Amino acid sequence: MNKNICVFCSSSDYLADKYYEAARELGAAIGFSGNHIVYGGTNVGLMHASALSTKQAGGQVIGVIPELIQSKGIASDYADELIVTSDMKERKEVIREKSDAFIALPGSFGTLEEIMEVITLKQLGYHSKAIVFVDVDGFYSALKAQFDMQYQENFANESFRQMYVFVNNADDALEYINNYKVVDQMTKWD
Repeated sequence: MNKNICVFCSSSDYLADKYYEAARELGAAIGFSGNHIVYGGTNVGLMHASALSTKQAGGQVIGVIPELIQSKGIASDYADELIVTSDMKERKEVIREKSDAFIALPGSFGTLEEIMEVITLKQLGYHSKAIVFVDVDGFYSALKAQFDMQYQENFANESFRQMYVFVNNADDALEYINNYKVVDQMTKWD
């Protein structure tokens, strides 16, 4: 069954090659596996690299872009479906509704905000979809350490570790998503 896989990632065009390579590998893996990508709808940065690779590998590309960003002239011209939203809040809602799973490649503030929101919503019981961080060359090491501190200091229950996974590459991310089983998990106030 085809899945719509959301990829949160950087829109920067000034990154090391290893990040673009990881984005292209993920996009190609999504397309070759018969899945589709849901992403931020631009033609820049890792967003462009992952989405174009999905398209070239035979997958469908669903872009979701706010009017303000579209007005900058950086909207995808190859998306099979390009949804224009009024703002970032609506963009995130549409992305969440259209996606069966979420992957975070390296990114900055927006990427972290987006992936943290889907973790929080899963913690609160709003969805039970797979969440994956692709930890390219240790990019997410500090975030993993922050999460560990939250568990150690009882800010988060240890059972919440099962809400997401860190992997090293695209193949591991898709393997996790393909084998993902919804587990009966504790929510925030259970």
